[in-house]
Amino acid sequence: MSITITNTYGTPHNVSPTNPAHVTSCDAYRLPLTGTITPGVTPGYDDMVQMLKDNGHDTRPEGYGLVFLQSEEFSATYFGSIAQIEQYQRENTNGKAAFDASQGVVYAKWPQGKGWDDFIPRTFWNVAARGGIADGVGLITAFAHTETPGAEVIVYEFEGKWSPSSEPNQLVTYHCTACHLDTFHDSGHLHENTGPTSRRWAARQARQHILSAHRDGVGGTNSACRRDAARRERGRPRHARHHGQHPPRHRRRVLRHQGPVLGHP
Repeated sequence: MSITITNTYGTPHNVSPTNPAHVTSCDAYRLPLTGTITPGVTPGYDDMVQMLKDNGHDTRPEGYGLVFLQSEEFSATYFGSIAQIEQYQRENTNGKAAFDASQGVVYAKWPQGKGWDDFIPRTFWNVAARGGIADGVGLITAFAHTETPGAEVIVYEFEGKWSPSSEPNQLVTYHCTACHLDTFHDSGHLHENTGPTSRRWAARQARQHILSAHRDGVGGTNSACRRDAARRERGRPRHARHHGQHPPRHRRRVLRHQGPVLGHP
């Protein structure tokens, strides 16, 4: 499909040449989390390094130093020496230390599964320590609507409830200012915000929404971008409500993020 989806906020990402909704990489990352894993000490170590064994990269019997990288929509994991990561941690007290990724191996995305699920904490894009409203609350990225001048499809994190009686939870979704799709009444567009994978999926759906508008028009019978979208979505059984903040169609807050990134000069 011949279409270019342009960011109006956030870091531009590289997409598949055959599928503009599928992000393949990013040129700039934050380095929000570092750590080390060692055999006999780290629970689940053998399971955690199985991916390295399968790819012929299990070359450090003493263990590995790790850096978890993330952008708004993509993530990667660096495996290197423990000594390199410990040195980086000592030198990065001001957040400006250089990091050399050529000394190890980088895998796309953050690993999941036995061992990893307990090792990696939930990490949001918006963090209060960097000036965010709160951890996991705020704008993530936004795309210009290709068919409606001035409109955007906004991806954002927020604290909300799946139902009026449930406890508040960290969620992520998107909102189209051209059709005002009510994603809160559709569980397919609303996700628990557990980290980079959740943000990636929400942004993918935002791009798919724009692709549908480009292919089928705004208000078209087969289009996901419809003027009556809010009425169509109302009444779905699973929904979320905002907790303590207005959705971005009422307030588009732009947050500037600080901290080290890999790929920026």
